[in-house]
Amino acid sequence: MPEIPTGQTPNRAAGKPKGEISVERRMLLALVLMGAVLIGSQYLFRAFGPPPEATLTPVAETAESKGGTPSAEPATAAAPVAPASSPSIEASPASPAAIRRAETEELFIVETNLVKVTFSNRGAVVRSWTIKDHKSTDGSPLELVNQAAFAKVGEPFSIQLRGQKAPIDANKDLYVANVSENGRHIEFLLSNGTWTFRKVFEIEESSYRARVRSEVMNGQSPVPHLLAWRGGFGDSSVDKRQDFQTAALYDQPRGKVETRTAGDASDAPLVLPGVYDFAGLQDKYFAAMFLPTERGTVEFDVSADSVPYNGDEVENNHVGIAIGGAGVNDFGLFVGPKNIDILKSIHPKLASLVDFGWFFFIAEPLFLSLNWLADNHLHNFGWAIVVLTIGINFVMLPLKITSMKSMKKMQALQPQIQAINDRYKGISLRDPRKQQQNQEVMELYQKNGVNPAAGCVPMLLQIPFFFAFYQVLSVAIELRGANWLWVDDLSRPESFAIRILPLTMVVSQIFMQRLTPTPSTDPTQKMMMNTMPLVFGVIFWWASSGLVLYWLTSNLVGIVQQLFINKFTDNTALVPVVAEKKSIKRRK
Repeated sequence: MPEIPTGQTPNRAAGKPKGEISVERRMLLALVLMGAVLIGSQYLFRAFGPPPEATLTPVAETAESKGGTPSAEPATAAAPVAPASSPSIEASPASPAAIRRAETEELFIVETNLVKVTFSNRGAVVRSWTIKDHKSTDGSPLELVNQAAFAKVGEPFSIQLRGQKAPIDANKDLYVANVSENGRHIEFLLSNGTWTFRKVFEIEESSYRARVRSEVMNGQSPVPHLLAWRGGFGDSSVDKRQDFQTAALYDQPRGKVETRTAGDASDAPLVLPGVYDFAGLQDKYFAAMFLPTERGTVEFDVSADSVPYNGDEVENNHVGIAIGGAGVNDFGLFVGPKNIDILKSIHPKLASLVDFGWFFFIAEPLFLSLNWLADNHLHNFGWAIVVLTIGINFVMLPLKITSMKSMKKMQALQPQIQAINDRYKGISLRDPRKQQQNQEVMELYQKNGVNPAAGCVPMLLQIPFFFAFYQVLSVAIELRGANWLWVDDLSRPESFAIRILPLTMVVSQIFMQRLTPTPSTDPTQKMMMNTMPLVFGVIFWWASSGLVLYWLTSNLVGIVQQLFINKFTDNTALVPVVAEKKSIKRRK
């Protein structure tokens, strides 16, 4: 355009200056450039989008990720994953008309200081869920997912549809994954333009708490479905682990935890709709519980899956569950150890998963005392068991002294009792004179101040403590992996072929029986007393080392107490009064 002198304006009426582009051409050029920018920006955004989050690592598809167990660490980085538009788990899904499907399989690892969870966008499922502060027998973080069952029953959080069949396989197809900025929130989306599947997972930092939300839509209509966790759950190092794996649910109307085993569903899956505070899977020490975020009826299915478990070749029935039933399912999620303090922090009623049995009124104080001793003073659960057992035995010492005195008197009275029995020898139990015989025996006891039941009281009192201790040592996760001297795990039998604790317990039981007065001269009873240590040895050979340690300590304390009682008990007061002789007329 020619230069315009200062102070002058161009004469537009005179026509356009030489070389100037017309308005029509300018408008046409602007439209072309705008179209080019709109089209080109789509490719530029894909090529130069934001990088993936550092704490949630996508892994390129490998041979393992296609059909088996994922590798421990990602092999190579895949294409960048754009973060979610919003970290909120309630974010609305994309329009059903949009086709959303990934091109390749990717694994995503969410890692906190407590857990490490591996997700796959093939099916939007969990491939691995490990607990860092609890170890497997090889020292690695404990794996709670049965990866050996994937080929047969699928991975955890697979979708089970109710009443409809989708044209796409929601458990095998490739979802598009979006990751939040904090790296602990991941959204999976799959759509063929009509059917839409969406799952959202969020793992909390420094907690075993998580959240999962699933949505299935057919056009604008929600499709009822469930989230499944099949093929068992929990610690693979537990012997006969399938016997300890159960489905558990807390029924609000009944106000208690109910359990179902694989055997309960062996003939057909159980369908258990109800109003639950929580429901899920558990084994001896760990649990995976779904907590509904809204009060209402939830469908809960229990199944039996004949699958191998991690490290096994033999197939056994393992319990599986599926939960949900709505078009949109929203659950809090706890996957972690059955530690009472941790469970209460998640939900007060979750603590009821730790079952202290019939003698809970004894077991709970024992558990609290054991923890208090181990945490605040002894710093070892083995020594805490020893000290607590000694304390219990000394509290019961006055009863034991009374019992031993009574047993000594009964032992001294055996010749007189035998004489009475001889006089009534051959009399049937239905004979009226049998009552006379029993009356003479009781009169003899009364004259000598003997209470026949007194000798049984300490043993009867010891039985509830035994069962309470047994239950505490069976369910307290604090004892899992706890060592004591040569014992590497108090929750399990000793690892040696020759187990020292059970053998020592048998010897101590035999020695204690030699010191204890025997009130009866019946040879059958004597034989039973002599075989009891061997029977106990067989029973305790397979029991947890903590329980054997409790019983052994009780025996050793009992031996010391018996020596004390035998030495300081006044035997001069134990001379029996001679019973009156009575003639018995026998019927001809």
